[in-house]
Amino acid sequence: MSVSAPRRAPVQTRERLMNAAFEEVYHNGFQGSDLKAILARAGVTKGALYHHFDGKEALGHAVIEHVIARITQDKWLAPLDDVDDPIDALLGILDDTGTSDAEVNGGCPLNNLAQEMSPLDEGFRRRLSEIFTNWIGGVSDALRLGQINEKVRNDIDARDTATYLVATYEGYISLAKTAQDSRVLISGMKQLRLYLESLRA
Repeated sequence: MSVSAPRRAPVQTRERLMNAAFEEVYHNGFQGSDLKAILARAGVTKGALYHHFDGKEALGHAVIEHVIARITQDKWLAPLDDVDDPIDALLGILDDTGTSDAEVNGGCPLNNLAQEMSPLDEGFRRRLSEIFTNWIGGVSDALRLGQINEKVRNDIDARDTATYLVATYEGYISLAKTAQDSRVLISGMKQLRLYLESLRA
């Protein structure tokens, strides 16, 4: 008697679709992404796609909520959670920022999608804005805790400083992507490190 191959678990199929869609969108943009290419990357059928998502837009929303949000959480928010010295933690995050040609050429997936879709689709804009808001909020909370612990200067506004850090970080990544030159990002990270050092109490 032959044994049939095990069916892929629904959660696993959903994850495969979201990860495949993320890669397709990262390389081609949401508008330039192709459902057939996503299905091929994921190794699933069109029926499996529509079992989990109503269509391309719903899949795009899920990519933001579950893939891009997780990247931001893992890279920025988790390392800042309840740290005594947020300056050291932020410097560590900058040290982990990739400056390879592939990473520079691709840019930031959050910023790429925000620039492309925020003016076009309110569902995308709202979800992307929420990630930026949470990111800024996490940095701001860490800086406030650093002020309480006398690690960060008390004469700065934590929220304004967090917004500046996120905007500057994203700006340097965009400049490097546009120039297709990792030296732009390396220089930018150096300047951000100097700025962070200036925030010490």
